Amino acid sequence: MRPTDLLDIPSETLEVARAAFPNGNLYMQLRDELGIIYHDHDFADLFPKKGQPALSPWQLVLVCIMQFLENLSDRQAADAVRARIDWKYALSLPLKDSGFNYSILSEFRKRLIEGGKEQRLFDIFLEHLQSKGFLKEHHQQRTDATHILAAIRTLNRLELFGETFRAALNSLVVADPQWLSEHMQEDWFDRYGRRIENYRLPKPDSERKALGSTIGQDGLALLDAIYHPSSPPWLKHLPAVETLRQVWLQRFYPPNADGTVEWRKVKDMPPSDVSIHSPYDIEARYSNKRSMDWVGYKVHFTEVCDHDNPRLITHVHTTRATVPDDQVVEPIHLALAEKRLLPKEHLLDGGYLSAEHLVNSEAEYDMDLVGPVRQNHSWQAKAGNGFDASVFQINWDQQKVVCPQGHSSTKWLPGQDIHGKDVIRARFLGTTCRSCPVRSQCTKSKTQPRELTFRPRELHQALNERRQVQRTTEFKEKYSLRAGVESTHSQGIRRFGMRQSRYIGLAKSHLQNVFCAIALNFVRLDAWFNDVPLAKTRVSLFKRILQPLPA
Repeated sequence: MRPTDLLDIPSETLEVARAAFPNGNLYMQLRDELGIIYHDHDFADLFPKKGQPALSPWQLVLVCIMQFLENLSDRQAADAVRARIDWKYALSLPLKDSGFNYSILSEFRKRLIEGGKEQRLFDIFLEHLQSKGFLKEHHQQRTDATHILAAIRTLNRLELFGETFRAALNSLVVADPQWLSEHMQEDWFDRYGRRIENYRLPKPDSERKALGSTIGQDGLALLDAIYHPSSPPWLKHLPAVETLRQVWLQRFYPPNADGTVEWRKVKDMPPSDVSIHSPYDIEARYSNKRSMDWVGYKVHFTEVCDHDNPRLITHVHTTRATVPDDQVVEPIHLALAEKRLLPKEHLLDGGYLSAEHLVNSEAEYDMDLVGPVRQNHSWQAKAGNGFDASVFQINWDQQKVVCPQGHSSTKWLPGQDIHGKDVIRARFLGTTCRSCPVRSQCTKSKTQPRELTFRPRELHQALNERRQVQRTTEFKEKYSLRAGVESTHSQGIRRFGMRQSRYIGLAKSHLQNVFCAIALNFVRLDAWFNDVPLAKTRVSLFKRILQPLPA
């Protein structure tokens, strides 16, 4: 690559664009206000020093962003570079420029991923906005996630078996057709010659189970042949072969003495965070949230929500679908700190919050997390007249707990819960509890004494304090601002096709989300420059009846 200097807009392009768009449009205004955002030297390490001259990377990045602005395919985006005056204006291209072949966009995205530039692409854009004064250290930001569907078919178990084996055969026929022909079984042509689809498979459960066992035996036969000492050792390292091995380990029991293979029962299946659901995207995971089931990923958007500021996205974080929300809080805060964009208040829903995050965010980042923590769901708290943990007095220095009747605990046992988090278990004397006149309000056990489990001192106090605060009107009014991030997801889904991943794998899906986030920021900056107000929340006609009439 040969980095070029900053290019001015050719005079002919400038003149024609101004005549065609006397009031400008989104691309022209953003070019005038922001100038050239990216530079060739930002991507110099992605290209070899020798070889055929490459197209200017800063222009390719901008084409990718504009492609997502209009939800175009690669071919449509390449045609727009050739045909549209406003695109040539933004890209500093002469009117006679013939553009490039659409395949270059795919090659460029591949270079970005292999060079690990996905996140840097977004950070460069934010740094440019900071230098222009459009992005500052804001008081409030908010984060929320939405699900992303993987670019694959949803397969049932039988389809997964057949497609995984078929993908391995297709890979082997390219890698070593001679070896495959020597180990091929005759009935494989009829069974795996075309895509495995459910409507072609048998309907009775007994026949489906028999077919699954047959496919399992075929897979084991192929793996045995691949791992045989006489076979080329590099065959076992083919991605499709490794996927076949993993799927067979996850979905089948070891073969029986007679060579038959049985499917694993549900209780013996691997957890969702490691289970493969497609041989074509082995990083996509199945997840469930309320009534929503999907196979794919999750994207977390963090955006500014201060009043009188454009609602710009400041961070994009993409994960597998099974990663809990609370595990991304620390990575998001670290990323915002590196960008010098940490807010004073970070609005999050209850899925993100934990006692550790409440304490650490204040201690390490001087930042307040605004969001609800889980309430006490013990039966005593739900009953309303029972003795839940809040009515026990904890003496941290003496390591004692005093019950409402004035009795002290006899054991103080630090340990960990089933999730590996530090907890303390306090137990009372059995004889004291059994003779207590209010025992029925304290425990349902007939013989065992009351036992309390709570977090270490700092975490316990942080939880109790937040549970008290989140009941106040002031907190509810402040937290209500978090709901606005839902409109960001809605805008990204409706305008940029963000719900469906275009590409295979986590890294490529994250790159797509980065481009969508930059495109969202472009649209919001354009609205900010033109004084377009934020849309009001839609209210149904029926619900408007309940609203008071103006005086």
